[in-house]
Amino acid sequence: MSEDFNDLSKRFDRIENKIDKLSDAMVSLARTEEKIMAMETDRANTVERLNRHSEKIDELNDLVKENSRITANIVKITWIIVGTVVAGATKMLFFM
Repeated sequence: MSEDFNDLSKRFDRIENKIDKLSDAMVSLARTEEKIMAMETDRANTVERLNRHSEKIDELNDLVKENSRITANIVKITWIIVGTVVAGATKMLFFM
């Protein structure tokens, strides 16, 4: 009878060890799941920020295009004025 209790006790010890290992594995799994959820939240925030930056870049691109057009017009007007001044100065020097 004593041997049966010893065998039963050993068996319960092994079962208890296995349950402890399963418990540790469950805790580890829960921690990993929390980390994954935190990473997913960070990823979603990063995607949102990237989308906002993309919108800002598009707005800046539109402003640059408009500024380029205005600058081109200013350059044309400047050359017209310079050409007029040079033509006027040439007329005054040679035709007066």
